[in-house]
Amino acid sequence: MQRYLMQLAYNGSAYCGWQIQPNAITVQQKLTEALRTLSREEVDVTGAGRTDTGVHASFFVAHFDLSKPITDSANFCFKLNSILPKDIVVKQVFPVNDDFHARFSARSRTYHYFISDQKEPFRNDFVNFCPYKLDVDLMNKGAELLKSYTDFTSFSKLHTDVKTNNCKIEEAFWAEKNGLLVFEITADRFLRNMVRAIAGTLIDLGRDKINLTELAKIVDAKDRGRAGASVPALALFLTDIVYPGELNEALIRDEPPFYFHS
Repeated sequence: MQRYLMQLAYNGSAYCGWQIQPNAITVQQKLTEALRTLSREEVDVTGAGRTDTGVHASFFVAHFDLSKPITDSANFCFKLNSILPKDIVVKQVFPVNDDFHARFSARSRTYHYFISDQKEPFRNDFVNFCPYKLDVDLMNKGAELLKSYTDFTSFSKLHTDVKTNNCKIEEAFWAEKNGLLVFEITADRFLRNMVRAIAGTLIDLGRDKINLTELAKIVDAKDRGRAGASVPALALFLTDIVYPGELNEALIRDEPPFYFHS
């Protein structure tokens, strides 16, 4: 058996997230079906994480094992993309060591969330309309505050099957880009719904609905009911995953397609 790394991207609008589940269409399901059709093997696909329903990924990594070697990776990708629906694209496939794991080998992941204070008729499928005056400086102070914490229970979906709610946030900030306000956050791991709950709470901070002291109390409470409402999934993108060593250099990092030009 040979293990292969697959780099892909997908528009998550039509899917109930990444992970295969009964009675729902998911990205993992579509990839597994396509791979089995092409390879004629009972291949399984393991992803770098579990994006939620409606969340997109401009950068995603998965791995799978095949008994028959892929002799022409470019042709393999071409054929695989011809089977896959138009909202999923495989960018490259290449062999890796047997100990590589798309999820557990990852060192960090980065998400972006996009909001606009204007109606966006030509990009509203990927941007959250937020018609409020926001104190971005205060929101960045709140984002910086989160970096001093490790337990993010207050921002996690309830009744998940994870062993710990501890995460290490490496970077978190808001910035204006091409007429949008963009929240960027990088961490070693993320809990279910974590980014959307954090973004919603920081927007509450920017609207003066809470202050920094109250934000700290929300985190300390370890209670999802204390944090703000989760922002809609349509504007959330997984945009980068970092792996160790030379493997990381082999991954394609293009300018994300959703940074629409003004």
